[in-house]
Amino acid sequence: MKTIGLLGGMSWESTITYYQQINKLINQELGGLHSAKILLASIDFEVIETCQKNNEWEKSGEILAEYAQSLEQAGADFLLICTNTMHKVAPQIQQVLSIPIIHIADATVAALQARSIHKVALLGTSYTMTQDFYKQRIIDQGIDVLIPNASDIRVVNRIIFDELCHGVIKESGKATFLRVIQELAQQGAEGVILGCTEIGLLIQQSDVALPVFDTTLIHAEVAVARALS
Repeated sequence: MKTIGLLGGMSWESTITYYQQINKLINQELGGLHSAKILLASIDFEVIETCQKNNEWEKSGEILAEYAQSLEQAGADFLLICTNTMHKVAPQIQQVLSIPIIHIADATVAALQARSIHKVALLGTSYTMTQDFYKQRIIDQGIDVLIPNASDIRVVNRIIFDELCHGVIKESGKATFLRVIQELAQQGAEGVILGCTEIGLLIQQSDVALPVFDTTLIHAEVAVARALS
């Protein structure tokens, strides 16, 4: 079994899901008392989020790269960045590593292609929804990406940072997400990407008629397949 490196803490609420899901899937595959070989570096999210707000992406990349190097030196065979937004600096982090980063958007594209999705709704932080570092990897594979209107982008972003990152689950937040998803479905979305690792705390497949692509769960599945390959 290969050793999985997790670059987590952004936020720690979703890092818990990564840890649980990876271990659950490993045990399902191997049985007995088997669990995953995981090395976790958990970052102070306040530092990273301040960099985001100040548009200091290179600085945040330097911070994450240092943690990533520590995981490689400790024996990780490959790395997962346990957040969609910070894949903006994935190329910067990869430059200082000799082990691969399993890109969350690439894992999600494979899941979309497996379901023959050609047009998909994307929900996430305002950075993920509006900037090209994430969307373009999907568009480049021939899949159209729909995002909410400007007002809803702000609302979704607020719920993520003010509620979900604190582990706060509100019915009002859920109702907002479901309304936004329904409006994007009316625009032709054939599925919805939960493109922030915390959204799965709020929205599950049972809540939505469209196919739901929870990037946290997808990322974890790909990690397990790599670990056992």
